[in-house]
Amino acid sequence: MIGNNPTSIYLKQPAPPADRPPRILICTVKIPFISGGAERHIQSLARELLNRSYEVDVIELPLKWDAPRQIIHDVLAWRLLDLTYSYGVPIDLLIGMKFPAYVVRHPRKVAWVLHQHRQMYDMLTTPYTDFRDNVDDDDVRNNLYRIDSRALLECRQRFANSINVAARMKRYLDIDSEPLYHPPPLTGRYRCDEYGDFVLSVARLELNKRVDLLIEALAETASPIRAVIVGGGPQERSLREMVSEKRLTDRVTFAGRVSDDDLIDLYARCGAVYYAPIDEDYGYVTLEAFLSGKSVITARDSGGVLEFVSQADSGFVAEPDSGSMAAAIDAWVRLEDHGRQFALKGCEKVRQISWDYVISRLTESLRQPESPA
Repeated sequence: MIGNNPTSIYLKQPAPPADRPPRILICTVKIPFISGGAERHIQSLARELLNRSYEVDVIELPLKWDAPRQIIHDVLAWRLLDLTYSYGVPIDLLIGMKFPAYVVRHPRKVAWVLHQHRQMYDMLTTPYTDFRDNVDDDDVRNNLYRIDSRALLECRQRFANSINVAARMKRYLDIDSEPLYHPPPLTGRYRCDEYGDFVLSVARLELNKRVDLLIEALAETASPIRAVIVGGGPQERSLREMVSEKRLTDRVTFAGRVSDDDLIDLYARCGAVYYAPIDEDYGYVTLEAFLSGKSVITARDSGGVLEFVSQADSGFVAEPDSGSMAAAIDAWVRLEDHGRQFALKGCEKVRQISWDYVISRLTESLRQPESPA
């Protein structure tokens, strides 16, 4: 579908001349009316490149992720683009982010993969996929596997935003990539004011974020600890109904979407942070909690979160069921130091993550004028 030698029309890309800043184009996808960590990530990357005197722009195309057959058309839209020049001036580096943005052709293409299209990989046999067990969807999926693999192999460098994402790429496509951590978007502003009487949850209200598990756990805790839930999404109504059914209305507050200042304030005042999504790619919440001096309560299958949180060292890691999660919350409540020591250990792990290193690695190929074979 994408040709035998898709990079053959671009034999070389000379290094940018010294009389102008390198031009870098960030390519990503945008699902209309949905915004979250990935969008903040890309905004931060653009800002940090601009701060280092690169000329930067972002290209976004929509992805109709819930219709497998349509994804092929969205992939082709990227493949048909020519982003080597703009008004006669070369684009010196292209950074492909979310699938299928890195399918675009460019002689100096770098992938920094937030995640691949998980519905056809690790979520394929779960309730979180739109691919069905039929010939048509199997055909689409097999084509997408080939496209994904080829597009990633075209890249001069391949990065993933966590060990977890890199491991998925290796497991499903046998393609190596380098984990490249980045700081959360409000780095430098997080603080710790107190250890309040509530657990904070920050996540889009979707099934795979498992905010429902927190509510179920609260119904079983020995302590009357409260929870503040930040975020919006399709599960909000059912979560509110669950809170009512379990008679937790006096202990659970839905804060909705909040401003950056309000979010920082909630982190600063909470007692601990609950964050237990299913096999998370990376998750800013973990880093934000530690930088705010708070310990993290998570689950053993929460993926990238576990790259920073370990049981009884930097937080609490429970089984993904309400009883185990309730026990973990109660264990945190009993700590005399409110989990301060856990948070300090977690902060040690994340404090050194810097944009300087990220930008250095992403732009390394600007010093490599020859096109890959």
